[in-house]
Amino acid sequence: MPYARAVDGTRLHYETFGRRSAPAVLMIQGLGADKHGWDMQRFVLAGRYYVIAFDNRGAGRSDKPFGSYSMDQMSDDAIAVLNAVPVSAAHVVGASMGGVIAQFMAVRHPERVLSLTLACTACRDHQWRRDLMKRWMQTALERGMPALAHEAARWVMAPRSFRRLVPTFGWLGPLAMGRPAHAFAAQVRAILATDESLADELSNIDVPTLVIVGNQDILTPRGDSEEIAERIPGAELVVVSGAAHGFMVEHASTFNRILLEFLRRASSVGSAAAPA
Repeated sequence: MPYARAVDGTRLHYETFGRRSAPAVLMIQGLGADKHGWDMQRFVLAGRYYVIAFDNRGAGRSDKPFGSYSMDQMSDDAIAVLNAVPVSAAHVVGASMGGVIAQFMAVRHPERVLSLTLACTACRDHQWRRDLMKRWMQTALERGMPALAHEAARWVMAPRSFRRLVPTFGWLGPLAMGRPAHAFAAQVRAILATDESLADELSNIDVPTLVIVGNQDILTPRGDSEEIAERIPGAELVVVSGAAHGFMVEHASTFNRILLEFLRRASSVGSAAAPA
């Protein structure tokens, strides 16, 4: 079971799929989720790319240290994974909090990023979302992760999917399965500690960028993606009809088609990632 080591010694679990000689794609999941959030993408991508999926600190099989996390630190974690593989640069795909980490990577480590795919994410947090994150953190710490997962499900899934899936599965998704509350809270605090300076840095990003959002996303609404696309020179914006925050699962075939087409074009204008 492969692990990378972060600067502070935290172990970061990762897996790779596909041909070692193919262009590399690094996939970064969001708040509380692990690499399995990409299960509907990573095996499809592996036919053409060398896919690297990892668990952020605080999730999955990665270490879950107590104390504070930060977006700077978590973007450095992603670089540590690339170093461990090793890959010199990769197409970076990030969802939600993973999209914020991907933006930090592109700003702080531009030489490691071949292209950006930013799904259901934002470059700064509105006060209403900060208040929501604080409430989720309080629920997790006081009532446990299953209670938090049920509360969060309505923000992640479209109403039709919520009615269809919750009665069957009880929404036991990645947030409810074995995630310690302290690690979830640490990730939330990392989000809350991020100031708005990131938004001002996006104009410096100089790689092909795809910004993709569902038109039913109420957690990171379309306006957040429009702002990112306006700030990153040449960024493409795609809005998926009928999709909510978790559209890479609910609308996997549509998401995969759009992502594969973008990666094909991004790979044609940039060089393939080579082993470090």
